[in-house]
Amino acid sequence: MVGCRHCACAAVPLAHTPPDVRSSLGSAIAPAPSPAPALPLPAFSRHSPSPASVASCFPEEQDGHSATHPDKDWGASVQEESHSRAGLPARGGGGFLCRYLIGKKGETKKRLEMETRTSISIPKPGVEGEIVITGQHRSGVISARTRIDVLLDSFRKKQPFTHFLSFALNQPAIQEKFLQFKEEVLEKCSKDHGVSSSLFQNPAKLHLTLGTLVLLNEQEIQKACDLLQRCKEDFVDQIAGGKPLTVEVAGVEYMNDDPAMTDVLYAKVHMKDGSDRLQVIADQLVERFVASGLMLKEWDRVKLHATVMNTLFRKDPSAEERNYTMTGKSSFKERESFNGRNILKLFENFYFGEVQLDSVRLSQRFSSDASGYYATSGQLTFS
Repeated sequence: MVGCRHCACAAVPLAHTPPDVRSSLGSAIAPAPSPAPALPLPAFSRHSPSPASVASCFPEEQDGHSATHPDKDWGASVQEESHSRAGLPARGGGGFLCRYLIGKKGETKKRLEMETRTSISIPKPGVEGEIVITGQHRSGVISARTRIDVLLDSFRKKQPFTHFLSFALNQPAIQEKFLQFKEEVLEKCSKDHGVSSSLFQNPAKLHLTLGTLVLLNEQEIQKACDLLQRCKEDFVDQIAGGKPLTVEVAGVEYMNDDPAMTDVLYAKVHMKDGSDRLQVIADQLVERFVASGLMLKEWDRVKLHATVMNTLFRKDPSAEERNYTMTGKSSFKERESFNGRNILKLFENFYFGEVQLDSVRLSQRFSSDASGYYATSGQLTFS
């Protein structure tokens, strides 16, 4: 068996590998009749960063990394079997993904097959299975796989985010100070344009967002949880020293250029000891999640902020920005900005309190746990 050094998942039958491919793998592989290779492309895999993962029998990819996506670990292994099957279920967003790959009246799939001279087998919506690419030439199979990667990446980017990495700031003392802030703002600034009680965050959901994710099924959620634990072992424990981080929440700032047309007002955070450890942990976590393919790169550094007022809340109290850098023109058209000048002047240095950050959570959008915070799919603890 020729396999990945990191994990064992999708398989490719060596007995069905073309002679030129077999020879490039080395003399350890016995010669065999060589019909076209079949490369299973799991619709979803807990080992792969996107639904476009695929096993490969080609020498430049024997270490589990894609030649076209060197930063992504496809988690592929090559095994000798009578038939190539990954046995990975197509659940969750699988139906949508499969329809997206097939296209209207099958046009997308047909075009891919014709242009790459391959045959692409896609499981029907609701049916467990894997996407399998077969072709007479490895260049055609690689081309088909790469194009499917691009299609599925495009699909993922179009989906609303389902989860986000967060630090919870909903400790009782912080909530109490936030409610005081809300009360005083409404008392002193309620006559300012657009200012109303509907703009304020739910105190039970106060948090710092590190980055957003589109996780389409349980396998991808598990992959994110596993990555969190690896980050803990690789760098978080060393930076945090196995102890919670003491953070102060103080002062307010706005996102856009004109304080008279504010859409998001946030509380600022900083380490009490003056260090940059919180920022370093946040940046490195996002860097690892981006490299894994689970998160899109949206900014060079994480903007550590706790939203306290947001015009999205005016219509939907459960609304969340995808990211402060991702607020597109369409979202602003639906929003009524507020004049934040007086709020910024009167509450520039408002002290929300001190908090002990002891975990990074994989939080689920549009959800609540017993405390009122977002339901947690997984977490990384500092102690």
